[in-house]
Amino acid sequence: MLLARLAGPVAAGGLALLLVASPRWARLVGFAGALVGMGLFVPLLVPARASGLLLAGGGLVALGLAVALAFLFQKQPWALPLLALLAAPARIPIPVGGETNNLLLPLYAIVGGATVSLGWGLWRSPPRSREFGVLSSPLAAFGSWIGFSMAWTNDPSRGAVEMLAFYLPFGLLALAIVRLDWDARAVTWLFRLLLAMAALFASVGIGQWATRSVFWNPNLKADNTFATFYRVNSLFYDPSIYGRFLVVALLVALAVLVFGPWRRYDVLLTLAVALLWIGLFLSFSQSSFLALIMGVLVACVLRWRRGAPAVAGAAAVLALALGMAFSHPVGTRQALDSSSEQGLNRATRGRFDLVKNGLRIALDHPVVGVGVGGFTKAYRARVALPPRAKTPASHTTPVTVAAEAGIVGLGLFGWLVVTGALVPFSSTGARVPIVSGAGVASGLALTGIFVHSLFYNALFEDPLTWGFLALATLAARRSGEANDPARV
Repeated sequence: MLLARLAGPVAAGGLALLLVASPRWARLVGFAGALVGMGLFVPLLVPARASGLLLAGGGLVALGLAVALAFLFQKQPWALPLLALLAAPARIPIPVGGETNNLLLPLYAIVGGATVSLGWGLWRSPPRSREFGVLSSPLAAFGSWIGFSMAWTNDPSRGAVEMLAFYLPFGLLALAIVRLDWDARAVTWLFRLLLAMAALFASVGIGQWATRSVFWNPNLKADNTFATFYRVNSLFYDPSIYGRFLVVALLVALAVLVFGPWRRYDVLLTLAVALLWIGLFLSFSQSSFLALIMGVLVACVLRWRRGAPAVAGAAAVLALALGMAFSHPVGTRQALDSSSEQGLNRATRGRFDLVKNGLRIALDHPVVGVGVGGFTKAYRARVALPPRAKTPASHTTPVTVAAEAGIVGLGLFGWLVVTGALVPFSSTGARVPIVSGAGVASGLALTGIFVHSLFYNALFEDPLTWGFLALATLAARRSGEANDPARV
C-alpha cells in the first residue's frame, strides 16, 4: 500500500514534467519518473498467487513487443494513432486489485511501443517542449493533483487501477501522438478507419437486434427478457459504450460532410451516417442520444453563425423529441409522470441517487476529496450497502472529480475542460481545409464524449478523449503554421 501511495505522486509528477518542462534533461527526468512510478504500482495489482517465472516471461515478451512496435513507429510514425484507434474498443476482463476490470490489453501493447518510441525521441531528437501548447499546463496540473491524491485515497487498490490503466498510459500515448508531424493523408486514413470500425459495429448491432441475440453481457440479456424494447451492445460489453463510439463516428462524419474537403464522398458518407444512426437507435442509450444532440448543436452554431439561434433551436427541438421518443421509452414516461426522487431514480436507473450521494461525499470532503478511485468505497460507507450488493459507480464525471479530488481538483478539471473546448475550434479559420475539418471533427467528438461523461463516467478512461485532444492540438498547430505569412 505504501508503494502505491508513493507511486501516484512520482508517476504523475514525472508526466507533468514531461508536459511542461523545456530542458532535455528535465524531460528525461520526468520520463524516468513516470516509468518508475508506474512500476511501483505493480506489486499491489499483481495477484498474490501469480507465478514469478510466468510474470518474468510475460514481462520479457511485453518488452520485446514494445521494442518491435517502437521500431515500427520510428519508421512509420502515423502507424501509432492508426493502431491505437484499431485497438481502442477491445476490452478484456482481467482480475487486478482484488476485482475484475475490463481493461484495454491490446491498446496497452501499443502504449508500450509508443512509450519506448517516446523515450528514444526525447533522447535523440532535437529538443522540443510543451507539445500540447496551451493544454500543457491544465493537463499537467490536473494530472498531478489526481496522482498526488493517491497519498490520501481511501482505496489504494482502485486508485492504482485508475492511474496505471488509464491516466498514465493514455497520457504517454497522447504525448507520443501530439509529437507527430502533421500528415493530411494519414489524418484522412484515420477518419476512414474510425468510420469503417463504426460501420462494422453498427452492422453487428443491427444483426443482434434482428436475431435477438447479444454478446458478453448476461445482465443485458436478462434486462432484454423483461423490457418492452431490445437493446444491443454489438462487440462492446455495455450498450452505452457502444452508443458513445457511434456518436463519435457520427459527429466526425458530420464534420467531414460540412467542413471537410472530401466532397466526392458525400453520398457514401450520408449512407454511413444512416447506418450508424440505426445502430445507435438500437442501443437505446439516452446518454448517447444527448451527446449526439449537443454535438449537432455545436456543429450548427459553427456552420451557420448568423442564424445560429434559429438553427440551434430547431435542431434542439427535433433532436430532443427523437431522443425522448426513442431512448428508454419507459424511463422517459416515468420521468414525465413523477417528480419525486423515487420516480427520478427509477427513470434514471439509479443515477439520481448516485449523483445525490456523490455530491454529499464531495461536501463531506470539500477540499481534497477522498482520493482517486475512492468513490465506490466512500459510497458504500455512506449508504451502508451490504457486502454482496452491486458495486456502485458514479455515472457523472464532474461529480466523481468533486468527490475524489475535492474543490481543488474540480477547479483544475474546469480549467482543462474550458481550454480543451477552445483548442479544437481554433483551427476553423485555417487556410488548409483538411486542417479546419480535422479541428472541427476533434471538437465535435470531444463535445460528444464530454456530454456522454455527464451521464456515464468515462471521460479520462476513454482513450478516444486523449487521442482527439492530441489531434486537435496537431490541427491547431498546423493551422497556426499555415496562417503565418512568414511560413507560407
